[in-house]
Amino acid sequence: MISICLLGASGSIGNQTLDVMKRHPLDFILTAFSVGHQVNKIPSILKSFPSVRMICVQEEKAAEKYHKLFPHLHFFHGDQGLTSLIKESQADMVVNALVGFVGLVPSITALENNRVLALANKESLVVGGELIKNILASGKGKLIPIDSEHVALAKCLAVDSSNVKNLIITASGGSFRNLSRKELKTVTAEQALNHPTWKMGPKITIDSASMMNKTFEIIEAHYLFNFPYKKIKVIIHSESMIHSMVQYNDGTYRMDIGKPDMCVPIAYALYQGLLPYKTYVCSDYHDFTSYHFSELSLKRFPVVKWAKKVIEEKGTYGTVLNASNEVAVSAFLKGKISFLDIENVVSSIMKNHINIINPTLVDILRVDQEIRQKALKFIEK
Repeated sequence: MISICLLGASGSIGNQTLDVMKRHPLDFILTAFSVGHQVNKIPSILKSFPSVRMICVQEEKAAEKYHKLFPHLHFFHGDQGLTSLIKESQADMVVNALVGFVGLVPSITALENNRVLALANKESLVVGGELIKNILASGKGKLIPIDSEHVALAKCLAVDSSNVKNLIITASGGSFRNLSRKELKTVTAEQALNHPTWKMGPKITIDSASMMNKTFEIIEAHYLFNFPYKKIKVIIHSESMIHSMVQYNDGTYRMDIGKPDMCVPIAYALYQGLLPYKTYVCSDYHDFTSYHFSELSLKRFPVVKWAKKVIEEKGTYGTVLNASNEVAVSAFLKGKISFLDIENVVSSIMKNHINIINPTLVDILRVDQEIRQKALKFIEK
């Protein structure tokens, strides 16, 4: 039985992780979890998982309140509480389902403490890819992806990783995939949150609409599978049935096909790739005539170009990309800027950044705060 510390239990991936664990009670035991501000979720989670011994919430007052309600449990609070939860729970696996930059330090903590890290937090690799790469190279921890695209690539490469020409990540195109650039000028947050094929949290749904989500996934693929930018491609696939593909030098493609259900890649991660699965091989993915494919246009989705800069120049560009995007998405959801202004904020901040090569974690934390302030000022202007 594998003991699990679940970070972000109240979010979309967190909820679905709990669902998978409920279906396999003899294989997994929940020993610790975090819920941020959504403390109202604590009682129901504890009812389903009485094995829990530790919980982290965001506010100290909430921690004190719930400790009185559940005195047999140990409560932590704040960002520091997340690292304490990981260390003191001593769980075999840490599932990082946190959203945003807040997930970076917990990912590093999990790996440095030699845990298996099941990672749904894209920002960890976008911002701290080099740091995580170095930790893994030192022999500490183990990293398994949860993103459906990267799980698909992992499955295909596990079957055959020789003579690979390209990794091909599929993209739904998001909520506005059928709209022109002109039509994007007037779209609302409510429209953006209506994703055609996936049910996700608000941040990642907006990122899907702007294609920043796919930008992040290109960077993730680089760090997960050690492929250069020029060998990582993206195609638009409307139905989200093919989750990603590996193209080989002989022209064939190997792919993972299934319904857009995150419980499948979550189960893959929890079982550390040991569940049986099928991959499919074809000479041309266009042979799937019931599916629709189209080329990714950088004119239509210009944010994707930043993946190349982050991968090839590294340094603090990943931190800048993520921080400026987080601020811009938050402003869009609050109605302070238009949808296309997300691109403008990110582009301005990225173009004016002076890169720091080989940053430490302290450098990254500092740059993150500085960029957020710059982005806020840019938005105010």
